[in-house]
Amino acid sequence: MALNLNKNLKLYYSIKEVAEMFDLNESTLRYWETEFPHLKPKTMGPNKIRQYSEKDIKQVKLIYNLVKERGFKISAAKSIINNNRDGADKTADVLARLVNVRDNLQALKKQLDGLQ
Repeated sequence: MALNLNKNLKLYYSIKEVAEMFDLNESTLRYWETEFPHLKPKTMGPNKIRQYSEKDIKQVKLIYNLVKERGFKISAAKSIINNNRDGADKTADVLARLVNVRDNLQALKKQLDGLQ
């Protein structure tokens, strides 16, 4: 059996790491935990240190897409997630891909402009 070097070996992320991934405040993540019942990171120890799994990070990504990128209010984002979770997930994935394609095209345009 071959070793998969691309596999992410980290199982849990701290709230600070997740906040940095999305350029958010830790307090924003804590607030989202109170508003979105699907976002419940594991807590460890007497200090209740949050540990976010990949599943939790996907949930944060979906909420971030709805609230920060698409501009929905918290109540509207909750409604979308509760009523059409699969559609919201797919829309977030498509948007992320389109942003990536746009960034690649802009980089390519800069390279082509430099050749002229």
